[in-house]
Amino acid sequence: MGKRITYRDAGVDINRGNRFVELIKPLVRSTYNKKVLGKFGGFAGLYVFPTDRYSRNPVLVASTDGVGTKLKIAFMMRKLDTIGIDLVAMNVNDIVTCGAEPLFFLDYFATSKLKPEEDVEIVKGIAEGCRRAGCVLLGGETAEMPGFYSKGEFDIAGFVCGVVEREEIIDGSKVKAGDTVIGIASSGLHSNGYSLARKVLFEKLKLDIHDVPSPLNRTLGEELLEPTRIYVKSILALKKEVNLKAIAHITGGGLLENIPRVIPENCSVLLDSSLWEIPPIVKLIKIGGRIDRNELFRTFNCGIGMVVIVSESDTERALKKLGRLKEKARVIGEVRRRKKGADKITVI
Repeated sequence: MGKRITYRDAGVDINRGNRFVELIKPLVRSTYNKKVLGKFGGFAGLYVFPTDRYSRNPVLVASTDGVGTKLKIAFMMRKLDTIGIDLVAMNVNDIVTCGAEPLFFLDYFATSKLKPEEDVEIVKGIAEGCRRAGCVLLGGETAEMPGFYSKGEFDIAGFVCGVVEREEIIDGSKVKAGDTVIGIASSGLHSNGYSLARKVLFEKLKLDIHDVPSPLNRTLGEELLEPTRIYVKSILALKKEVNLKAIAHITGGGLLENIPRVIPENCSVLLDSSLWEIPPIVKLIKIGGRIDRNELFRTFNCGIGMVVIVSESDTERALKKLGRLKEKARVIGEVRRRKKGADKITVI
């Protein structure tokens, strides 16, 4: 009757999966706090709601995201220990725009073939991202899917749940003409615009991942893999001292698409690009691809990873606090009254 076929013959190795779980167990546990219940490896994660800190009218805040084609750079570099930081950052930076504190994080990791000793590096990055954000890695899913992904490639996604008191939700509704727009520096491209970046750098300019093209001072791969900055602790600390009217995470869509999402319809924002430094990697992509200025500002963060809008009277206090928090922040524009039919944002 021939050989009996096993799950392993089909490409899914349960023993390999168990080995992976054992490797990641201490990493996951390193993020735990007293709110986590139950043992590692259960069917679901259990987390005690922090009523000691949120007892008036708490609202749960959730988000999900991935890291896009930045994964391709990690594959090219064969370096997997930072992409997990990006995954956490893309999620927690989104919910902190509402003023929410992230409580716990979940991840999804799918690959054609598990390589436990290599893939554990991904979870190392996720755990590190959770520590930076002050949240727990409560659980996740690992899927071995033979024939679905190209050899050596995978995909990851993340999910975060946070909380904010209802009366402390930051929604942009109080923004008005005369308010100040403060930009907080990014650490690089973060995790957006990589499809355009790869097309220009590798297809058009024919650069190699190990090249050090001017004006960079490190390899292209190192520059492109720089982890996304996590702003959670800085924003939550700033929120305690300054009335934050609106916060925008500068992700897909760049400055042009994300800032308008958090201001009222009767307002517009004027940004002055001479007030901050455009990163060298962005300049390289712009020149190499002859990228239109408008396209540049609606694709990349262009050096600004997070934007906060405050009253003019709170501007100096906000800048000083951000400086003490080791954030590079500066005034990059102002809010104006929007004329009928005018754009909600202009960059000069």
